[in-house]
Amino acid sequence: MTTLLQIAVAGLAVLSFAPGTSAQKCRVHCTSNHGSGNNYKEVYEYDYVTQKPTFPGGHAQLISYINSTRVYPQRAYERGIQGRVTLSFVIEADGSVSNVAILKGVEESLNREAVRIISKMPDWEPGRLNGHPVPVRVIQTVPFRK
Repeated sequence: MTTLLQIAVAGLAVLSFAPGTSAQKCRVHCTSNHGSGNNYKEVYEYDYVTQKPTFPGGHAQLISYINSTRVYPQRAYERGIQGRVTLSFVIEADGSVSNVAILKGVEESLNREAVRIISKMPDWEPGRLNGHPVPVRVIQTVPFRK
């Protein structure tokens, strides 16, 4: 009999895995258009897939994309508000980005800008488990510095 372990993470995901398995999954909260309760999607954790999802051109291009796409909200800039917004999102099996959520925010306008940047990313090369594309949860920070 296999025991299933579940751990809540920041109120957004529930990690579920059977001891001894090689790929850890988590449940990510999905927004519902119908407003009927909580919906969850089962995805794989980034560190537990055989091939991690990759941004077109690699990590350096991801940083370049964030830096070139980021528009510092003027009022936050003028008030000296800065910091790093940490987000979670899913790279689907087709490479598209979905389920963008803030794990640790800074200030509302910076949080909105970080979500905009991640939501507008081009498709990634999807993660793979044993050669098959699978949805994978990724965590990324978006920095805001004056």
